[in-house]
Amino acid sequence: MGRIKLFSLDVGADFAGRVAASLGEPVSHHEECQFDDGEHKVRSLDDVEGADVFLVQSLYTDASSCVDQKLMRCLFFIGALRDAGAARVTAIFPYLCYGRKERRTRLRDPLPSRYMASFLEAAGVDVVVSMDVHSLAAFENAFRCRTVHLVSRPLWIEAARVRLSGNLDPLVVLSPDEGGIKRAEKFRLALRDAFGVSVASALVEKHRSGTLISGGTLIGEVKGATVIIIDDLLATGATVAGAVKAATKAGALRILVFCTHGQFSEDAHVTMARLPVESIIVTNSLPQSQLQGNCEWIDCAPLIADCIRRLHSNGPVAELTI
Repeated sequence: MGRIKLFSLDVGADFAGRVAASLGEPVSHHEECQFDDGEHKVRSLDDVEGADVFLVQSLYTDASSCVDQKLMRCLFFIGALRDAGAARVTAIFPYLCYGRKERRTRLRDPLPSRYMASFLEAAGVDVVVSMDVHSLAAFENAFRCRTVHLVSRPLWIEAARVRLSGNLDPLVVLSPDEGGIKRAEKFRLALRDAFGVSVASALVEKHRSGTLISGGTLIGEVKGATVIIIDDLLATGATVAGAVKAATKAGALRILVFCTHGQFSEDAHVTMARLPVESIIVTNSLPQSQLQGNCEWIDCAPLIADCIRRLHSNGPVAELTI
């Protein structure tokens, strides 16, 4: 495989710079043009012929562009890179859009995650990398090309090690809904092994109907314990808020929240800042510029850089996915 070429869209330049610094490779140059009619052009300004190309770009909506605009630019850029002779194109989406609608729940429901996979493959992508997707099975089954699913668990273990130094309370890992049970259980086992202590588990029952969330019954014992709530996405914060309420009511002494992707939609920043929790920690898979109060972020760029390094040298990548 040829030399590494690392790209991102303009809106992802800050995060790509962090990845580049950790990787020890520069961010390659590209050009983005916006035309009066709303069309656009994205092209590499560096020679990519025979290169091992990595496009690092989370797909989200912000003040400058919506998620669909970012996705379309990535698709066109991937096609342009292949046309320019790139030996391999790896698309790294730390946060991958359209992951929450992975199955049909109503008559004639669409499957956006599968359609998006088809678009990326048609554009010429060879490998798709993401981190803590909403449904691992849906992510892996949607693509015919190679997929790599990174887990943020090592980041959370280190965060817990720093914040729970000297902790003498019982530890409980709490999943805020049934869908996150497997994720929480893997973290619980890793936390047990890292700390060498017993770690219990708990679950909050949740029911969703459209945008309305109900339920809130806590299953498990948290009284007098330090509780760590684990989730993949913090959007409106309603799920996390419900879990915090249930744990507090049941007598938890300390509560920490670890969520991989801090979307913070609507007024979630305000809602989270008011919760009676010690810390709400997210990664910078999405830009974090408005965190308030007890909210903070940790850097996942070194994890992305490690993945790029391993992919370029033909492995082992699996160690980052377990």
